[in-house]
Amino acid sequence: MPEITINGQDFQASPGITLLQAVRQAGERLPTLCHWEGLPPYGACRLCMVEIEQPDRPEPEVVAACSYPVVDGLVVDTRGAQATAVRRMMLEFMLARCPNSATIQELAAEAGLDQSRFPVNENADELCVLCGLCVRVCRDLVGAAAISFIDRGASRIVGAPFQLQSEACIGCAACAAVCPTGAVKIEDVDGQRVLRTWNTTVPLHRCPKCGQPYAPEPMAFLTEQVPVSADLWGLCPKCRRQNTAAQLEVVRL
Repeated sequence: MPEITINGQDFQASPGITLLQAVRQAGERLPTLCHWEGLPPYGACRLCMVEIEQPDRPEPEVVAACSYPVVDGLVVDTRGAQATAVRRMMLEFMLARCPNSATIQELAAEAGLDQSRFPVNENADELCVLCGLCVRVCRDLVGAAAISFIDRGASRIVGAPFQLQSEACIGCAACAAVCPTGAVKIEDVDGQRVLRTWNTTVPLHRCPKCGQPYAPEPMAFLTEQVPVSADLWGLCPKCRRQNTAAQLEVVRL
């Protein structure tokens, strides 16, 4: 197994892991916004920048820990001046873009920042830091690709095509589940799942027993792909629990 040094302490890392995983296994704090264990490394937020030294390279480097593989003999400094400066600058950018985001404010405070030197976003309600997690989970894990990045540079946003109703959206809410700042707004209203951030509305399947809407209708395709889910699709979780309890009571008697 690779032998590396993290902040002056020797550490035996698991084979095939990234530097971010090794740092966290070693108990060191290294925050991220664009990293999620279920997705490939992306390196967008740059909050996991660290300084490294390798035996075959004379000069230290600053790299994104989430996408850098662990190799034997690596010397890692998560507190180095260069890496810390990059992380602080990225937090200043994010603080200017999303001044009222509690997540960004907490990370900035942790880094000793309470304001940004950059012009503050006029839209004080902005919460999206363009981490790309919602786009990637929808495309790479769900397979719907219902949303994507739109435009470039300072005008870049995330949305459905033409910012209209996304016909590809299945209403699974995975985008909201992985969003680190709460930028994705979803609520169930009057038998529909309203994905306000994507200007999209998806009908909810109603439980045939109690009539309660509880699951997005477009997700019915799972009953064909995963046969075991067919029995679960018919009833809402509450009614399934009641049925299970009744069945167990019959068995007990």
